[in-house]
Amino acid sequence: MMRSLSSAATGMKAQQLNIDTTSNNLSNVNTSGFKKSRVNFQDLVYQTLREPGTPNNQGSQVPNGIEVGHGVRPASTQKLFAQGGFKNTENPLDVAIEGQGFFQVLRPDGTVAYTRDGSFKQDENGQLVTSDGYIVQPDDDIVIPDEATSVIISEEGTIHAEIPGEDDYEEIGQLELAQFPNAAGLESLGRNLFGETPSSGDAIVGEPGEDGFGTLAQGYLEESNVEVVDEMVNMIQAQRAYETNSKSIQASDEMLQQANNLRR
Repeated sequence: MMRSLSSAATGMKAQQLNIDTTSNNLSNVNTSGFKKSRVNFQDLVYQTLREPGTPNNQGSQVPNGIEVGHGVRPASTQKLFAQGGFKNTENPLDVAIEGQGFFQVLRPDGTVAYTRDGSFKQDENGQLVTSDGYIVQPDDDIVIPDEATSVIISEEGTIHAEIPGEDDYEEIGQLELAQFPNAAGLESLGRNLFGETPSSGDAIVGEPGEDGFGTLAQGYLEESNVEVVDEMVNMIQAQRAYETNSKSIQASDEMLQQANNLRR
């Protein structure tokens, strides 16, 4: 079988994954805190028909060998954690991170997940929770009193509540952020959440504005970092690459057909 058939087939499969990733990026263009993905590719093993430097009939060495590749394979899908734009919501419980860091939330199974989506709510106990009801960590420190008329969240993550009859705002908690040595190694869990993995390294927890952590912006949400125009260009490129690989298969098939007809 001609190598071009299998090589072109790997190219078509690779571009299918490329289209799948691009489509997911575009579908999340309005998802708060979403980070786009990129597919990284690698060429496959090469078959060496002649080694570079092989002696020829005149006793000298050939400058170039003969190597034939066998196509391409996806190496990884990489999350790109570039900062997204800010959207003013005027909701006091919406918080955006300007810079590095993730909010920490407690999942129902007792594990901690991480998110850039700061669209928080208040549950029946006064605790800050996500849209799915996951409690924002540290859960034992952040409880909004029932009688509070307003909540102020500073850039450093300190939370104050205005209580009727009191002259000063009451401090009710402190938001903390987490960082990772390799954020691209986090596992995407869905629901705007990421999970820690051996590749990401252990979470480093700290307060906003300190030791390289980003600051917070109350009343804002971080938008998706997906650029629609860039993704549309990527989609067109993937489509053209897919078509070109399919034409390689068609050309190889026609060549085989001509070779078969030589016997007649």
